[in-house]
Order: sequence, then structure tokens, then C-alpha cells
Amino acid sequence: MRKYNIAVLPGDGIGPEVTEAAVKVLNATQKVLKGLELRFVYGEAGLNCVRKYGTNLPHETLEILKKTNACLKGPMTTPEELGSPPSVAVTIRKTFDLYANIRPCKTLPSVPSLKPDIDLVVIRENTEGLYTGREFEVAPGLGIAMRVITRKASERIVRLAFKMASKRKRHVTAVHKRNILKVTDGIFMEAVLDVAKEFPDVHVEDAHIDAMAMRLIKEPEKFDVIVTTNMFGDIISDEAAQTVGGLGLAAGANIGDNYGMFEPVHGSAPKYAGQNKVNPIATILASKMMMRYLNENEAAEIIENAVIKVLKEGKVRTYDLGGSSTTQEVGEAIAQKIIHSEF
Repeated sequence: MRKYNIAVLPGDGIGPEVTEAAVKVLNATQKVLKGLELRFVYGEAGLNCVRKYGTNLPHETLEILKKTNACLKGPMTTPEELGSPPSVAVTIRKTFDLYANIRPCKTLPSVPSLKPDIDLVVIRENTEGLYTGREFEVAPGLGIAMRVITRKASERIVRLAFKMASKRKRHVTAVHKRNILKVTDGIFMEAVLDVAKEFPDVHVEDAHIDAMAMRLIKEPEKFDVIVTTNMFGDIISDEAAQTVGGLGLAAGANIGDNYGMFEPVHGSAPKYAGQNKVNPIATILASKMMMRYLNENEAAEIIENAVIKVLKEGKVRTYDLGGSSTTQEVGEAIAQKIIHSEF
């Protein structure tokens, strides 16, 4: 029996709804796969915790994560006011050194896509750069943000990108702005060029971030693995998701050497909370990535195939895909595909 403890953080807004749908799919998966046992351990996190705990990530929740094999995290609202708690995702990434953010973008059946054959992955460094929010006000109206880039962090994220590319289409695109950020992106690009020597069979190219934003719209089908720094990756991974149908279908993995957190990349959408109408497929695909991380490859394939079957049929679709099905109806349809299919 292969047993896994999975932390589940439902989050804010639509988080509990999409997380419920994903857990439904995971339960169907363990039902049909003999020898697989998933134990879900629920924890509190998000804006809903601030009034109760004084923080959006209580100590008790962090302890749950430390005792589990992986985390399925729902979307959470991050307050923007000065002095408010940092993003839950950022805190978890720092705590567990989840240095790699992996965002696959692939054309799916019956889903609007810029091109019919997009299949790329954005790999984003997760622990440093502007996105860490190291900033301060040195005088009224004068703020400074720190963009810290290190050789160590650059090298390990780049090596991960090359390893992934070697198992895919053997093509890495490194995204930077070295012509302006000569020191920080210089360090990043030096790591790219040095690591590339270890993978002679992988073609490597580089692109400035502004040109990359244009190329993702013009020729997304030409990319395989895209690797970049934290803030650049945050921006272009959302853009890449839009080329294949939008954030309702975009899943992300945050992985380190000893832990993994998996989540939809969209926000908590509080205006839709409780309406049972948003698309849960991003969260369901995040659960697929979690299974892959746990080396439960058959489970991952079962979930992905069920999603593709439901999309291809086009009978059960949420509003963003032109349908009127509810969040839970989509989750149930995918779960039923798993239960009634032969594996």
C-alpha cells in the first residue's frame, strides 16, 4: 500500500469550491488504483485567518505541512496594504525552499487557443528577485525594492530546466533583460551558459523579456521550456496560460528538494465565492501535477485523461468555456470518467 498524507488548504473566495472538486477527483483516482491511499489533512490559511490568528498562515498549519508529503493549496487573497502579511504562497515557498515554480501550458481539446499545437513549460525561479518583496521607504515618497539574484539560485533553476527539456523537445529559452540589468541578469545568464555545457543535446537560446512577451503571442508553438527569474516568470507564465485558454485551466507546481505545493494559478475571485460557477480544472490539473511529483505517474495520467475526455465531449463546461455547468458538476464529471473508465 502506497500511503500519502496530503495537506489541503482550501483558502479564500472560490478556493473551497475548486478544492472540493479536486479532492473529489483524487478520491475517484484512489478508488480505481489498487494500492494507492491518500489521507487528506485540512488546514487553515488565507485572508480568512487574519482576524482569528493575526496571520494568514497559522503556526498550526505550517506544522501540518511539515508532517505531510505534499500540499494542495487553493487560491488565497493577499492583502495589499502596507504592513499586511505577505502572500501565503511566498511564505510557504520560503519556509520549504520551494525554489522552482513550474507552469505547463498546453493546447486542450475544445478550448480556445492561439495555436493548435502549443506545448510549453515556464520554469520560474521562486525564492529571490523582485517578487520576494524586499522593499522599504527611505524617505516620504521614496521607496526602494531589492532585486537580489544569486549564482546558486540561478544555477539550480536553470539545471532543472535543462533536465526537463532533455526529456521533452530539447529546447530551452532563457528570458532576461541583461542589456539593462547587467549585473543581476548577468549572473543569471552566466549560469545559463555554464549549465548548458552539461547538456550538449539541448538547444539553448535567450530572449529579452519584452521581446518574449511579444513572441508568446506571435509564435507560442515554437517554445519548449522557458526559464527565467521570479518576477519575469510570474508575468509571462500568466501570459502563456492565456494562449491556451486562460487561468481557469492553468495549474502550477512549487517544488523543492524535499517538498511540493500545488495550486491553481488564478486568484480567489471573491465576487464569485459561493456561486459554484468557476472552473475547477486548474485545481484538478494541479492535483495531477502533485501525483506526478509523488511518482504516482499512473494516477497523474488517469486524471489528465479524464479531464481531456470531459473537455473533448464538451457537455459539461463552466461559463468561461461557454457552458453553464457548476464547479461541482465539472468535478463530478471528471471523477465519473475515472471511475467508469478501464485502466
